[in-house]
Amino acid sequence: MTIAFPAWYYDEIKQVGVDFEDTAQVEAYDRKQKSNTPEVNQALIQRLGINKGHKVIEIGCGTGTFSIQAALTGAKVHAVDVSESMLSYAENKAKAAGATNIEFHHAGFLSYEHKDEPVDFIITKAAFHHLPDFWKTVGLLRMWEMLKPEGILYLQDAIFSFDAAEWQYRIDDWITRAAKPTGEGFSKADFEMHVREEYSTFAWIIEGMLKRTGLEVVEVNYITPEITEFISKKRSHQ
Repeated sequence: MTIAFPAWYYDEIKQVGVDFEDTAQVEAYDRKQKSNTPEVNQALIQRLGINKGHKVIEIGCGTGTFSIQAALTGAKVHAVDVSESMLSYAENKAKAAGATNIEFHHAGFLSYEHKDEPVDFIITKAAFHHLPDFWKTVGLLRMWEMLKPEGILYLQDAIFSFDAAEWQYRIDDWITRAAKPTGEGFSKADFEMHVREEYSTFAWIIEGMLKRTGLEVVEVNYITPEITEFISKKRSHQ
């Protein structure tokens, strides 16, 4: 069933930044994800306590690495992405890995309609920056609805913890440190496009959104001045 949204509703299916409906871009993305290996995701799954019988949603599943590893633990996984090419790639990876308990959904934070029971965990990595800040809050409210009471939201993204007054130096420094030569990872041009066309924001803004939408921040880690992770638990709306 197609969900009817108002004319003013944000179109999250429209690609922001890199066009991940391009299969070549999807394949390149999978190669560039040096910090998103099966081993890294297995460690995160263990850290969060995801086990057999848990229900998990990953929004912005990309090429499926986390969802596949979670499914291999015995969890039931709903893998959600706005790119049909990403989902096709992820589904092929899942079949090759023997991960059968995954359902794939062409949707995102604002359009995914969860038809199953509330879940134990929602995971989103390197995807939330596709939404402007107003719509991030809407996305958090929708994720709150999908979680069981005391359910966990894990959010990791390009979220800035540096002093706002240092914005120009910090962005230049980030690109200098993080950019790789073409073909070896995300390039200078990739990072420039991210800052110019996508919607990364400050950690204090995200923390405020989490609290206002009924998610209690139980752990925050400033991995670098530009990358932050939040682990939050579902409470009552504030």
